Amino acid sequence: MTTDRSGELAAAADGARDILEEKHRAREITYNASRRAIRACASAIRAVHRREFLAARELIAEAAAFLAEADAAIDGHHDVRYGGSLHDAKKEFAEANLTLAFVSGQPIPGAEELRVETPAYLNGMAEAASELRRQALDCLRRGELDEAENLLAVMDDVYTVLITIDFPEALTCGLRRASDALRGVLERTRGDVTNALVMARMQTAIQGESPTPGR
Repeated sequence: MTTDRSGELAAAADGARDILEEKHRAREITYNASRRAIRACASAIRAVHRREFLAARELIAEAAAFLAEADAAIDGHHDVRYGGSLHDAKKEFAEANLTLAFVSGQPIPGAEELRVETPAYLNGMAEAASELRRQALDCLRRGELDEAENLLAVMDDVYTVLITIDFPEALTCGLRRASDALRGVLERTRGDVTNALVMARMQTAIQGESPTPGR
């Protein structure tokens, strides 16, 4: 006996189409909000490097609003939630917040406080530590050797912590690569700070050995 399944198939297709349309709308909102959050975070990090901490906090608040919009749009759509654009935006958000904390001397916010997933938080931490190289070099140019050493110590502490997070890349979303990149930045910064300290000590020694005028 021949059974006509066309009606059932059409109904199944309509149901699938409705679900995918909803997911598509959520994905579009998420993508746009994530892109705006990334821009705000990048601007916040630039403000931190200029020591414009108030402006940085305002930009971070703006990014937080965009991320809240994205989270609301994808509520119930876990396959969209863990897409690349939102992860990248939350990683940048963590980076902006941690860079601000490291440079301004404020307490470090945790992943729960920032409302970001752990992989995004850890990757953001690695990138925030790399951002400290610029701050360290600026300190060296200003002759602020103690502050440069402090920033180097923070970079070293972050790297030491991150290399203990030994889980598959599928769970950490590329943390090993980010940690390896941080190691390279750390070693270059260590070399720059060490050279500056050696030069400063040599200059102090030379000045101390110089004869007093009139003798």
